[in-house]
Amino acid sequence: MQRVAIIGSCGAGKSTLAKALGGKLNLPVIHLDAYYWQPGWQESNQDRWLETHQKLVKGDRWIIDGNYGGTMDIRLTAADTIIWLDFNRYLCLWRVIKRYLEYPGKVRPDMAAECPERLNWEFLQYVWNFPTLHRHRIIDKLSKYRANKQIVVLQNPHQILSLLDQANDR
Repeated sequence: MQRVAIIGSCGAGKSTLAKALGGKLNLPVIHLDAYYWQPGWQESNQDRWLETHQKLVKGDRWIIDGNYGGTMDIRLTAADTIIWLDFNRYLCLWRVIKRYLEYPGKVRPDMAAECPERLNWEFLQYVWNFPTLHRHRIIDKLSKYRANKQIVVLQNPHQILSLLDQANDR
C-alpha cells in the first residue's frame, strides 16, 4: 500500500481512516476537501480543480480521501489500493450530525480554510440518499479496477479496526 484512495459516503469516516492509516504506514495524507473548497464554501473552478488533482496523484506515496466523481477515475487509476467505506446510511447520518456538534461553526482539520462545519437539510438528504444514488455507480467503477488493484470494501467500524491492526503488521 503506497498509493491509497479512500472513498465512501460523507460521514463514513474517510478522513479519520486516512489519518490513522497514514500514521501507521508513514504515508502523506491528502484530504480532497481541503483542496477543492475555496473560502466560504465556494467550489473550485473545474479546470483548476482538475489541474490540482492531477498534481496531487503524481506523488509516489499517498493516501487520498474523498469522492469527487468527476476526478475519481484519475485517483483510482493512480492508486494501488482502493478502500471503499460502504457503510449504512444510518451510521453516516449519525456521524455527520455528531461531527456538526463537535465542530459547530469551526473549521475541521481536514477541511479548507474558511469553510466552517455546517449542516443543512440538503446535505442530510445527500447523505441519506448516497447508497441509493451512488452505491451502484461505485460498484460499477470498482469492477473496472478489480484485475489490477487491491480493493478493500469495509462495511462497519470493526472492519476498519481490523484493517488498522493489519497495518501494524507491515
